[in-house]
Amino acid sequence: MSMPFSLGVVMDPIATIKIHKDSTFAMLLEGQRRGCPIWYMEQSDLALHDGRCIASMRELQVSDDPGGWFTFGETRIATLDSLDVVLMRKDPPFDMEYVYTTYLLEQAQARGTLVVNRPGALRDANEKLYTAWFSEVCPPTLVSRRHAEFTAFIDTHQDVILKPLNGMGGASIFRVRAGDPNRNVIIETLTAHGTQFSMAQRFIPEIRDGDKRIIVIDGEPVPYALARIPGAGDHRGNLAAGGSGIGVALSDKDRRIVETVGPRLREQGILFAGLDVIGDFLTEVNVTSPTCIRELDQLYGLNISATLMDCIEQKLAV
Repeated sequence: MSMPFSLGVVMDPIATIKIHKDSTFAMLLEGQRRGCPIWYMEQSDLALHDGRCIASMRELQVSDDPGGWFTFGETRIATLDSLDVVLMRKDPPFDMEYVYTTYLLEQAQARGTLVVNRPGALRDANEKLYTAWFSEVCPPTLVSRRHAEFTAFIDTHQDVILKPLNGMGGASIFRVRAGDPNRNVIIETLTAHGTQFSMAQRFIPEIRDGDKRIIVIDGEPVPYALARIPGAGDHRGNLAAGGSGIGVALSDKDRRIVETVGPRLREQGILFAGLDVIGDFLTEVNVTSPTCIRELDQLYGLNISATLMDCIEQKLAV
């Protein structure tokens, strides 16, 4: 028998979400189903008063109805640590405002609130750079500001992906071949003429079979992934960039990748993550606001949010 707990959420404006594919919404539906009072916040609702995080929070009711999926109840000003659990589900950009928000959340965590994911881990686990801890399961990768290093990487691998370190949804991801007449300007644009770090990875042709999103809860994978297939003439599987999703069972290689990454996620307090896998390679570890719950639930009759809420209850019981 699950015990209700007070559940806060920090997210982007709920009026703008697409509920048929919003994982935060799936989590809120499950929390409400369990009788949890839900308190809604945006970044601007948080403040720090003499070392304590205070929030203007609105009571939230959700409904799986595209005609009207939320209603607000009372608004109260309260310490964030008055809540048992806070879901940090603000989408990137991962900018300094995001970093400052994690510092505020950390003050609630220090006073006993379970913040999912742990604020320090959100700061440490850049979704592109975090793959460096697992290079044995990643494609050849370069992170640099230096034009000559990108040029040499492209010449070595002939066909590469270039991308910024702070993007999401497939934004500003370029496929560059050795003879591409635009490669210099692409490198200059991504690195802002050598003033910003960017990433290059060897192109993985298996992207035609999809960029698999594997959901990992406290180090353990959901047994199915959403393979996001690029649209015609595109190299990006991101659903936000026009890709389409199909369900696939995890392969043995997928499971080995999770076995490599999962223990570190668990150790760092990352309860909910999304691994991006193309072919046999890990390409990203998403920890800020990974998605695909709704699609996998619908395809396979799952309730991934219930698994997450069970995990949260276990953490609260310790």
